[in-house]
Amino acid sequence: MSDQNYHNKTSKQQFIFGFVTGIAAISVIGLVFLLANNGQIIKDKNLAGNTEQAAEQPGNNLPSEQPSQAGDKIEITNADHIRGDKNAPITLVEYSDFQCPYCKKFNPTMQQVMQEYSGKVRWVYRHFPLSFHQNAQKSAEASECAGEQNKFWEYSDKLFENSQADGTGLNTDDLKRYAKELGLNTSKFNDCLASGKFTSKVNADMASGQAAGISGTPGTILIDKNGNTQLISGALPYEQIKAKIDAAL
Repeated sequence: MSDQNYHNKTSKQQFIFGFVTGIAAISVIGLVFLLANNGQIIKDKNLAGNTEQAAEQPGNNLPSEQPSQAGDKIEITNADHIRGDKNAPITLVEYSDFQCPYCKKFNPTMQQVMQEYSGKVRWVYRHFPLSFHQNAQKSAEASECAGEQNKFWEYSDKLFENSQADGTGLNTDDLKRYAKELGLNTSKFNDCLASGKFTSKVNADMASGQAAGISGTPGTILIDKNGNTQLISGALPYEQIKAKIDAAL
């Protein structure tokens, strides 16, 4: 074999070897990249499934919204605060937070419902204070202290009228002032608020909401005369609430 032929053969072998090595390296890099991203996708999916938190819920105005059934059955008891006819065929159980701006927005809607559907709808209020609202828990307890003096609804309305998303209007001094403005026995109210007498009741409300499928505020469960339930998430406008009530009636 001539030196020229030997040189050409060697160059060809080197080229093939280099080409194959390059392809193999690219394949290995691609495989590592694929595995890494696949692992991240799986991780992200797992995180998404395990970090659901209760949050404020604005209204969902999508016309294609499908009703979803609530979880655990809701039992209305004598411990509940009921507005309207206690024997009304439709029940709206609202889980709410006095510091939530969407709950504040939804409150006039619910009052309009009670005016328009007098005798047909009863409104049950339950507490769902979100952990990131620093004044929500104590405000809920304050409303229960007012309820002890038969002024729950008047006090609740006053909280929503004066509350701000940053907690302004719901400080302890504010809570005590509202009790005085409503003519409550302030000594009894203040002692109740300081003692944490209704902490467990507020917590029980929230637990019942979570069991029923509530994941944010406001969260409302519509119960028809046959006991069928429908979960309504967010501060829906009056016309959408009206449509749901009419369908249930």
